[in-house]
Amino acid sequence: MTSARQRVEAALRGGHSECVPFSIYESMIPQCVDERKMRNRGLCIVDRSVPVVRTHRPNVKARQEVYWEGSRQFTRTWYETPVGTLTSLSEAGGFTSWLHEKPFKSPDDYRALRFFIEDEQYEPCYDIFQRRQEELGNDFILRPNLGLEPMQLLITGGLIDMEEYCVQWFENRDEILKLYEAVVAQRRKLYPLVAASPAGHTNYGGNVVPDIVGLENFKKYWVPHYNEAAEVFHRHGKLLGCHFDDDCKLLSGAIAECDLDYVEAFTPAPDSDMTLAQAREVWPNKVLWLNFPSSQHLCSDEQVRKIAFDLVDSLASVDGLLVGVTENMPPERWRNSCTSIMDGLEDHAKAHPERYR
Repeated sequence: MTSARQRVEAALRGGHSECVPFSIYESMIPQCVDERKMRNRGLCIVDRSVPVVRTHRPNVKARQEVYWEGSRQFTRTWYETPVGTLTSLSEAGGFTSWLHEKPFKSPDDYRALRFFIEDEQYEPCYDIFQRRQEELGNDFILRPNLGLEPMQLLITGGLIDMEEYCVQWFENRDEILKLYEAVVAQRRKLYPLVAASPAGHTNYGGNVVPDIVGLENFKKYWVPHYNEAAEVFHRHGKLLGCHFDDDCKLLSGAIAECDLDYVEAFTPAPDSDMTLAQAREVWPNKVLWLNFPSSQHLCSDEQVRKIAFDLVDSLASVDGLLVGVTENMPPERWRNSCTSIMDGLEDHAKAHPERYR
């Protein structure tokens, strides 16, 4: 029997094994008896916490103040640059955090923000990544990240409020494009470093919102960077994908034509505007690494099992297909829901052995 990581790796290369792989992010499942049972059954945990590159800003001085308001924990951060000081305010929120204030407050912050971006420096730390993969074993797979796409970093990367970005796009587009070009230059330093790492696959950005971006801008400011990065990764025999978890229909044709190897976190209907069958039709040459539709975790165990079974059964082939959990689940449901998803995937393999030969 293949290990959980081997199943994931086989599917990422466009193949299959004895069952469609099931995976979950490391931050979304606690270590406990039920987690161990699922790992023993073949659950693969995707650990995104181990870097292959260290990042630092030698000319930016950062300081923080942590304070509480009742049970809520807040962190105020100051970033002091030679051309101005930026501040942000975040709130701890379980496996994530909420940014109440982002560094960009007004056009007066453009110089400091550009310095902040350009001052970022990188150095490989492959030994840390390799050692951690060996320590975790064959039911984990480690995945580094290139960070967000250059324009996406400005929209959802914690630098500029999304609404403010839209205002600035119309009122100060030249300044936005200067920030964009600064990020482009930084990403080009990262491509060869991450591609040469021990990691077999890497995500590049994601969380693209079609209603904000639009098709024309997506083709102009996103797709060329996927292709440029993919060319570097493919020279090293590595795979590159993107976390597309929003409605994808508007962008689906452009995604199909780009050089990404896999679409990660694709969430089928009813939680998006595309079914899995539609996704496979428009992306016949890309691996599909699903996010099990989050709303369906609220269904009964038997319904969840059937949904997982029917998702896989909607495709003629199980090649290049993975089912994962990339969004938080109701705390009272994760044990039963994840177990039921695995039941459905295993039931499908038993019901259609001819698809798994």
